[in-house]
Amino acid sequence: MGGKNYYDILNVPKNADQSEIKKAYRTLTKKYHPDISKEENAEEKFKEINEAYSVLSDQQKRAQYDQFGHEAYTNASKGSYQGGGGYGGGFNADFGGFGDIFDSFFGGGRSARRGPQPGADLLMRIQVTLKDAVFGVDRDIEVMHNEPCSHCDGTGSENKKTKVCPRCGGSGQERRANNTPFGQFVSMTTCSMCNGSGRLPEERCTVCKGTGHERVKRTITVNIPAGIESGMRLRMEGYGEAGDPGAPNGDLFIEIQVIPDKKFTRVGDNLEMTVEISPAQAVIGTRILIRTIDDREVELKVPPGVQYNTALKIPGEGIRRRGRPGDLLVRTKIVIPKHLSGEEKDLYTKILDIEGHSKKEGSKGFFQDLKDKMK
Repeated sequence: MGGKNYYDILNVPKNADQSEIKKAYRTLTKKYHPDISKEENAEEKFKEINEAYSVLSDQQKRAQYDQFGHEAYTNASKGSYQGGGGYGGGFNADFGGFGDIFDSFFGGGRSARRGPQPGADLLMRIQVTLKDAVFGVDRDIEVMHNEPCSHCDGTGSENKKTKVCPRCGGSGQERRANNTPFGQFVSMTTCSMCNGSGRLPEERCTVCKGTGHERVKRTITVNIPAGIESGMRLRMEGYGEAGDPGAPNGDLFIEIQVIPDKKFTRVGDNLEMTVEISPAQAVIGTRILIRTIDDREVELKVPPGVQYNTALKIPGEGIRRRGRPGDLLVRTKIVIPKHLSGEEKDLYTKILDIEGHSKKEGSKGFFQDLKDKMK
């Protein structure tokens, strides 16, 4: 794609609305359609245009594309198999029948369609730490799904040859007539003999029993982009269930859950944490070392007179998204000592005398007054 993003491919600005995107798509597909275009590499350009439109015309995909950028978004949809055995990872996977869900939205079911059927989509949920969500990470996950049978090359036939289905004549559909009090109704349904493919194996495969599929466990590398949030889904094209011979595989959708961190909290693109300081440090000011989410030590200046729960900013130590990173906000928690040495008590008493707040009858005391003020 030569460094171009999807907006460049469709020749529209980043703030283009859906009507502009659709208009640009129609114009370009007419220009570069392989059947009519004489342009060099027309077929490749036509594919790029369709790929760009499939993302920018979908509001959810477009939002994720704008958030992560072209490289991170496209890399997230590309995984890689790592062999066929010796799997590790130990992730809890939750698979769902996305194909059935999509059918209910877009109308019709398998019985209403003809020809080779595409594979069903799968859904997996995985957990990542907040640190991984901040910086991005590559994760290996295990997927159990159907693939074309390696013994018969997905044909379902022992000799890899097929024949026309005698029931539907190769159409993939069969005609059914139902007699009702209102007359005879004729409907077309998916052929029950060939399941809509229009062909049958000459000799049933001994491995897959004629289905053309086998259940396989694979390890897939997933690129989780920096800045990802809980509930976001990554789409890995072609890693769902296998389709019928000649039909595409389904997709694998990976839903991310970010595990809450004990020390850091995410607020937009910023991270927040709390640091404890003494009353003397709050009054005089100090410098303290803060350990960042990637275990580095950064010096933080606490100004004199800092108040309880003040957010002190360390720039650039927040979420690592494309563009300017977020900040780390350190909130001050002034801790009142419960036990004082004799010297400390004398010093605080002198401070009270200087301030004219010496303890009198009915007074709660310096520390209790300070606690009340911070409530």
